[in-house]
This record gives sequence, C-alpha cells and structure tokens, in this order.
Amino acid sequence: MSIKTIMCVVGLKVGDHDLQSAISLCNENQARLLVLVLAFASPPPIGDYASTISDVWLEERTREIHKLKKRAATIAKLVETAGVSASVQSEYLEFASAVDEIGRRGRCSDLTLIGSEALKSSVLKTKIIEGALFESARPLLIVPEGCIPTLTPKRILVAWDSRAEAARAMREALDMLVGADEVHITIVDPDTSSSMNGPEPGADVGAYLAHHGAKVTVDRLPSGGAEIADVLKQHAVDTAADLIVMGGYGHSRLRERVFGGVTKSMIDDPTISILMAR
Repeated sequence: MSIKTIMCVVGLKVGDHDLQSAISLCNENQARLLVLVLAFASPPPIGDYASTISDVWLEERTREIHKLKKRAATIAKLVETAGVSASVQSEYLEFASAVDEIGRRGRCSDLTLIGSEALKSSVLKTKIIEGALFESARPLLIVPEGCIPTLTPKRILVAWDSRAEAARAMREALDMLVGADEVHITIVDPDTSSSMNGPEPGADVGAYLAHHGAKVTVDRLPSGGAEIADVLKQHAVDTAADLIVMGGYGHSRLRERVFGGVTKSMIDDPTISILMAR
C-alpha cells in the first residue's frame, strides 16, 4: 500500500513524542500528516444540583475549549517548523462520539499511528484503537516506547491464522513485505483442517507472497501451553523482527474484553511495532 497520508491523534495531556514520531514517518515517506487534537467533554450535570453547578460546568467547558485551540495552534507551528505538509484539526468531543469521529477522520488517511504517549493514556488509547480498527477501514501502526517507527522494516513477522483479518493486514503491508530482507510467516499451533490452514499450513500464503517477490520463511510453532501472544513476541525477538503484521479482533470486542485474546494481549503490552488491520 502506498502511504501518502498518516494520521496522528493527540490529546491535551500528552507531550509531543507521538507527534515527532509521525513527523519522522512522514519525512521518511514524503507523506502528508493529519493531526487530530482531541479533548473530551465532561458530562453535563444532572439531578437535583444541576442548576447550581451548571455555571461551573460551563466555565470548565470554556476553559477546555480554549486549551484545545491553544494546543492545536502550538502543534500547527511545530509541524510548520518541521517542514511537513500537514493539516491540524481539533475536536471537543463527548466520549461516546470519539470512536466514530476518529474513524471518520481516519478514512481520509492511509494509516493511523498510535505512539507510546497515547498508549499510556487509557482513554485515548481505547478510542484511537477502536476508531482506527473498527471505523476507519485503514490499518493502525502501534509504536511502543523505545521503538523507531518505520514503513521500511528489514525483518517482518506476519502472525498468520488464515482468517480474513490476517489476510487484510498482510495485504495492507504488501509493499513492506516485498521490500523486507526477511518475512517470517508465523503460525502458532496450526489448524490443519481444510477450513483453516490446510494440510501444509502456511504454504499457500507463503507462495502468494513469494510470487510478489517477498523473501518468505514459514515458521510453524507449538505454543507448549503458553499464550499465543507470548509465543509471537518471543519469536519476534528470536528473528530480530522490526515489525509484526497481524489482523485485529478475529473475535468480537466483547469476547476479547471478557475472555482475553491475542489482539488484546498484543495491544496491552506491545514490545515492537505492530501493523494491525481488520
């Protein structure tokens, strides 16, 4: 996929590290930057005391909107100084509408980046991930602390389970996969049934990528009772991977939240950059 526009979502109470990562990524790829600056509105007062505190609530709302505009203006100057083609937009949102708004803005970009600062903010992290994965129809690049964002990784691990989400992520990353020095198609506890991986797990997807020119190795790994996410993370270390490519939420969000899952485990504790799509 040709990356020409990258979206970065920032909040009022985070620094500029994620923004700098996005600027670096745009410079690397001659891409345009879309910055969405968010502030979340406090719910309006209700109940018996609503009339007595409504003035306080309105004053707080006014202050937050002023801070948001000031933050957006500061960011606009920062990206202008960096010499990046950019659009800086701000929104003062109710919590309930944030996911839809992030998704709507994300549809006009090729990729949404979430960096280490947003990952530390539970509210911002949740809204960005859900908006990007479920509402934007675009991939999400997760860049944890200590990782340098890049769209030209040398070694890539593809977490493969034959599901549509994994196929979508792989297709979104195809240019990266073709350009990498090594691509490891990694299947943990492969299901050899005809409806999943088949009798030779990974052979079909390996051939597909090889026909595109990717340098592919298929790795079939037993979990040995360990969590699949932990096996993938360890294999990423063993193969010195720069990036993990994987599908997001093969099961419903509710099931992932209640019972856990590979997506949730990878998002909760990412160790290297992850390109995720659904």
